Amino acid sequence: MVQLVHEPIDLGRMRREFAGPEDGAVVIFEGVVRNHARGKQVRQLEYDAYEAMARKKLEEIATRARREFGIRNISIIHRLGLLKPADCSVAIIVTSAHRDAAFAACRFAIEEIKKTVPIWKKEVYEDGAAWIEGDSH
Repeated sequence: MVQLVHEPIDLGRMRREFAGPEDGAVVIFEGVVRNHARGKQVRQLEYDAYEAMARKKLEEIATRARREFGIRNISIIHRLGLLKPADCSVAIIVTSAHRDAAFAACRFAIEEIKKTVPIWKKEVYEDGAAWIEGDSH
């Protein structure tokens, strides 16, 4: 399951809906908005996307993760719109019989999202704003 949403992401609901008795591992990644970047205080972020293509790419990532890591399930939710520091911007939950596969699939998913999904981020500071390309790390 993949989603692009404009409302807060409910991690508790995600876990309740996806984890099952056959899972020995549930790995959850929560990406949150920092209050600083590039030496400036961040007031908010704005996420925008080419939604049809973003959903397609997220589906491709989820399919690859299931196939390549042998996990049972993966859910990816990315938030769009205006977010404040500490808000969850992206959540990934992976369920699997074993932890190694779950951790590897979760790491793979977030790295691929950053590289290939057409979601753009604008950082808003006290003295202006900037659209950010790619992953700064």
